Parts: sequence; C-alpha cells; structure tokens
Amino acid sequence: MLEEKKRVVIVGGGITGITAAYYLQKYAKGQNLSIDVKLVEASHRLGGKIQTVIQDGYVIERGPDSFLARKQSASRLAREVGMADQLISNTAGKSYVLVKERLHPMPGGSIMGIPTEVGPFVTTGLFSMKGKLRAAADFVLPRSNPAEDQSLGQFFRRRLGDEVVENLIEPLLSGIYAGDIDQLSLMSTFPQFYQVEQKYRSLVIGMKKGTPSPPKNSHAKQKSKGIFLTVKTGLQSLVDAIEDNMDDGSILKGHRVEQILKKSNSYELSLTSGEIMIADAVIVSTPHHITQSMFSTYPFFNSLKEMPSTSVATVALAFPEEAINKDIDGTGFVVSRNSDYTITACTWTHKKWPHSTPKGKVLLRCYVGRAGDEAVVELSDDEIVKIVLLDLKKTMDITADPEFTIISRWKDSMPQYTVGHKKRIEVLKQSVDQELPGVFLAGSSFDGLGLPDCIDQSEAVVSSVLDYLYEKKAVHS
Repeated sequence: MLEEKKRVVIVGGGITGITAAYYLQKYAKGQNLSIDVKLVEASHRLGGKIQTVIQDGYVIERGPDSFLARKQSASRLAREVGMADQLISNTAGKSYVLVKERLHPMPGGSIMGIPTEVGPFVTTGLFSMKGKLRAAADFVLPRSNPAEDQSLGQFFRRRLGDEVVENLIEPLLSGIYAGDIDQLSLMSTFPQFYQVEQKYRSLVIGMKKGTPSPPKNSHAKQKSKGIFLTVKTGLQSLVDAIEDNMDDGSILKGHRVEQILKKSNSYELSLTSGEIMIADAVIVSTPHHITQSMFSTYPFFNSLKEMPSTSVATVALAFPEEAINKDIDGTGFVVSRNSDYTITACTWTHKKWPHSTPKGKVLLRCYVGRAGDEAVVELSDDEIVKIVLLDLKKTMDITADPEFTIISRWKDSMPQYTVGHKKRIEVLKQSVDQELPGVFLAGSSFDGLGLPDCIDQSEAVVSSVLDYLYEKKAVHS
C-alpha cells in the first residue's frame, strides 16, 4: 500500500523559508518520505532582505553583507549547495567609534564593548576618567538579583555606567538591532552576558575568563582574517544556489497568502489570487505583522500587533581612490548618539571586503535609521545622499561626488525584541501548539536576526514538522 503523500506549505521566501524548504526536501528524500513541499512567496524573487547588486565590477549588498563564522549553520548550508569555494573571510582591521566629532579606535580586547583587557580601556580617549572609574565598579558590584528579563541599557548601565554604555556599548549593540538599548530585551538579544554576570559576578572578569587566548605564533594570521564570512559572488548567489537545488515546481512566486484557517486535520491557505491550498503542516516565516494578518481570526496572534519594527536604509557610494584625500586605517566605524550625525555606521567595504571593489576604487556603505530616528529613510535618494556625504566629509576629506550610489530602504524591517519578548513568543508558540497543531513559526521576528540564527530556526522547524507528521502520528496510531 502506497504511503499517503503529506503536504507542507512554507509561507515566506526569505532565508528562513527557503532554507526550511530545502532541508525538508532533502530529509524527505534521505528518509524516503513522501512529502509534497510548496514554498509560497509574495514577491517575484526569493531571499527577502538578501539582495546583491553586481555593477561595474562591484559586488554591493543591499541588505546583510555577511554572517558570523563561528555560527556554522550558514557556512554549512553554503557548502551543501555547492558554494564552498565562494566563501571568503573579511579582512580584519581597526574599527572605530565616532564620539563628539572624533574617531576613537575600538579598545583592544573589548567584546561587544565589554573590556577584557585593562590597558586599552584605561588609555582610550572614549571615556573620561570619571567614566573609567565608574566602569571599574564592575569589579566590586554584586551580581544582580535574578530577573526574568530587563533592558540591555538597564543591565549594562548598572555594571559599567552611563558613559561606557553610551559611547561604546550602545553604538555596537543598537547597531545590530537598529533599536533603543533601553527598550531592547537582554534575554532575547544577549542572554550570555546575564549568564556570565550570574556566574562570575563581575562582567569584565567573566568575559575575560570565557575568552580563549589566541594560539601562539598565530598573531599575523589572526590579524588579517576576520570573524565574518560572506560569498564572493554576493549573498544573493547563495539564495540562487539553494533555489537551484530545490525540486522543480516547488516554488510559487508572486502569490500572497491572505488567510490561514484550520479545517479538521488540515489547513486551508487562501491566496489573494483566489486559489486555495491545502496543507497537513504549515511553516510560516513571514515578518510578524504579516503573520498576524494571515491568522487574524485567532486572537492569540494579536500580541504580534504590539511588536514594533524599525525602518533602516543602506547607502552604498562608489568613488575613485583619488577622491578620498584623508584615508583612514581601518574597516569602519559606528556612531555614538552623542554625536551630531545622521548615519549610524559606515563600513569601508573596499578594505573589509577587497573582493567587492575594483582596483583603484573605493566603496563606502553607510547606514541610516534607527529607533526614534527613522524619518531619514523616507527622504528622497538625493536628500539621503546629501546628508550622508555631509556626515562623511566630517571624518574624511572627500573631494568629488560619488560615481554612483545605491540606496536600499528597508521599511519596518527590523523587528524589535523589547523587554519580555522571549516570554511573549513562548506564550504565542504554546497557543499555536495547542490550537493549531501542525503550524510552525520561524524567522527574524522570533529568535534571532542574523542569517545563521534564521537558518538555525529553519533546521529546528523542519525537525518539528517531521516529528509532527510522522513520529507523533505513529505513537497515536
């Protein structure tokens, strides 16, 4: 007797959705399971925020430009789809913090702004003597009382003081999430810092003990090789490779799911085209506000309505080398809110990723928009470029207009993990498990924004789908 084919629909074709579709098909074949996988994407392309522009010899990322090498799921996926030879590390170099019109080198030994070496911290010009003495209180302060959650700002201000937070930690951490450090959840973003404090009492001592010493005789190698990886041909080529490895006919682009309803032992997905799809299991990887709208008949999704998102934009500017009179030895800088700048960070992409830029050219990639300062994203291209150039000319002597610019707006694209996020998501997923068994949520709105975080969620949700379709039903039969 032939096994009945299971139908799984994946909604959303960003990195989470396409990875889930790829692994589900792979595991189904490997385990000889009869599963019909359909990926539905509202736009006419896959990859979500992953978009690469190849122009005049440049490789320009509109969205994310890399991923952490130590989080191995992304590089493993790249190898699986035949992109191993295209993986490349960034060039490590000095990075800076811009505070009150001056670029300060990032203190050596700091991890996400937390010092692990006393010398560089004592000698940096980033903080006043009063600020340094306040940070030293971390060595004597007791560990905080156990807490379910708190803001990043509250946690770090208590340990290290306002000055260190505002001039170093906030520019680094809020830059990752484009958020307000005093609203962002510690337990949903960097729970390891809380765990270190609870274990060692002193955050600085704990981070130092948890940081492995560099191997002997490897200084030169470590200096030149960074902690990030990307794909030489652009991250979009990774998306294309995943798509090429999927079964023909399994991807439906240009179709938007309007509503998802439970019907007995299956799910009915209504598309805006009028088409109805039936699924035994559904993986939803869309942004949270879209997810809520598809499940609007189920009140327990309403918590997603309250989850904020921030709008950001990236601005890539290409110059000839001779247009930059004041070159800076480094790969980029982040900007403190204590500076009169609109940009939040700038990467000297031609130095960080030499493969991205033709010889004799310079590629700068700037970021604008963050929580409380999003209006700039709505300005015209010309206005944004003008503002960015004014900011850049404060730190670099730029004598010519860019040869071209590429502006990428990402409206409401950065989900904000505010205090209590982890608990709210746990409650939502428990309700989904109880009321909508066979529906699974994943993606950047839930458990991590980075590419490896989304891929990790994909792998976990594929395992849950297989467990739901086979193991659990086998137990009940």
